[in-house]
Amino acid sequence: MAMQFWQGEESRKIRKRIVVEGDLVLQTPTHFGNGDSVDETDMPLLTDALDNKTPILTGATLAGALRSFLRERERGYGAAEESADASVLLFGGMKQDDDGAQSPLLIDDARARENTFGVELREGVRINRASRTAEHGMLYDAQTWQAGTIFPLRFELLICGASDEAALKRALATALEGLQNGEISFGMRKRRGLGAVKVSEWRAREYDLSDVNDLLAWIETGDKPLPPEKDDEKKKDIWKMLQSEQAKGGVADQRAYFEIDATFWLDGSLLIRSQGGKDDTGPDMAYLRARQAGGKELPVLSGTSLAGALRARAEKIVRTLAPGKGDAAADWVDGLFGTDMEKARAKREKIKASRLRVSEQVVKNAIMDLAQSRVSIDRFTGGAFETALFNEQPAFGDQATTLQIKLVAQKPRKGEIGLLLLLLKDLWTGDLALGGESSVGRGRLRGKHATLTQMPKDGGKGAWEIREEIVEGKSVMHLPDDIKTLNDWVTDLQTALNEVQVQTNEFVTTGVQA
Repeated sequence: MAMQFWQGEESRKIRKRIVVEGDLVLQTPTHFGNGDSVDETDMPLLTDALDNKTPILTGATLAGALRSFLRERERGYGAAEESADASVLLFGGMKQDDDGAQSPLLIDDARARENTFGVELREGVRINRASRTAEHGMLYDAQTWQAGTIFPLRFELLICGASDEAALKRALATALEGLQNGEISFGMRKRRGLGAVKVSEWRAREYDLSDVNDLLAWIETGDKPLPPEKDDEKKKDIWKMLQSEQAKGGVADQRAYFEIDATFWLDGSLLIRSQGGKDDTGPDMAYLRARQAGGKELPVLSGTSLAGALRARAEKIVRTLAPGKGDAAADWVDGLFGTDMEKARAKREKIKASRLRVSEQVVKNAIMDLAQSRVSIDRFTGGAFETALFNEQPAFGDQATTLQIKLVAQKPRKGEIGLLLLLLKDLWTGDLALGGESSVGRGRLRGKHATLTQMPKDGGKGAWEIREEIVEGKSVMHLPDDIKTLNDWVTDLQTALNEVQVQTNEFVTTGVQA
């Protein structure tokens, strides 16, 4: 008796295949690590094994980022996934579910398009919080793919048996909308401005396998790239592309966050150091530049530099407001900016990621071709040190030189919004300097405009606006009508710090000094 190889009841009963394609373009430098370390750099990049040079974005990385985005949107930041969620429907059963369903979404590895990529080297250093100087031996560098690198994406959604086609389309459109709007980031330091991506246009085709013509088309051309979409409006909207616009927004957004989007002008000069001078004849210290998605190389304020300055000032603020609580108050800041890894290891605590997202932004209209010579002075003799002459090339600017700062606090705790407002105030007034050589006057900003957004607020979305303008040569600040809410948030900070407890070897105290 012949063995029966085909068992129809055990098959997936695929009745439709929906293919979606789009070009993912890196908006900021991005690091996809290969897990190794070589002599040339501490953190090399993952490349295609065929030629060891072409960037590759794995399907597993894409699936993980999309699933996380869909879960956060449906459940909120930090919430656990549940079996009835759209993320489980689209990406398959949860890890702990042994009987979980297989994912109906197939995601290909994405190999970067030729002639769109290049490598940038980014340096990082650990800063001593007390002295605000570099820790000895804590300098590292990492390779990143340049902005403008293009990864062709391909997704294939299987509609099987009695599965809910509308729900699957709605879940896929919601997930891909995160790529369309630039809400999803990839790779290392994605909460510090790296790894920003965007998909501007889509292509899609639906194959009805019960139709002979569609079945033959999928067999003959199903693995070929889709032709460009001719409808300009449709190709820019994934909901229209999937014919699900009637269900747009069907997966409710449950994310709670507070966002600051502020524009400043540069009062003097700013120096964010790059790896080194341009060449042997260039300045000893050159300003950090990064290639943009459009191809131009422009000066940037890196997210790591901004986050480091904000974290140091935040600790100073909480220590000032809670003088009797010392390190306990500073540890409270870790809840927002992320756990200090060395401190966590010493205390055997769990390491937690930052809940504050900081973006990398271009410094616009800066003067970049002026070099400034300086010399180190011997404090004893008052004369110049021999061979201590150096020059640097910072960004010089005025009120026409602007930069944008975007901060997003995910699921802010009581008092954290107030802390962010105090940080905004220090940046706005030029009290908090950014970058290097703040001791000689660099890095001072002045505020021009800021929009504060809270989501959700009483079931909706709250927004406040702060702006400053020059009237008859004098600076005039315009505050929102609902100024009481902003003051209440700062009061919440003091209340939260009063509730912080100080752990000692013998007992727990509220930290009030004797």
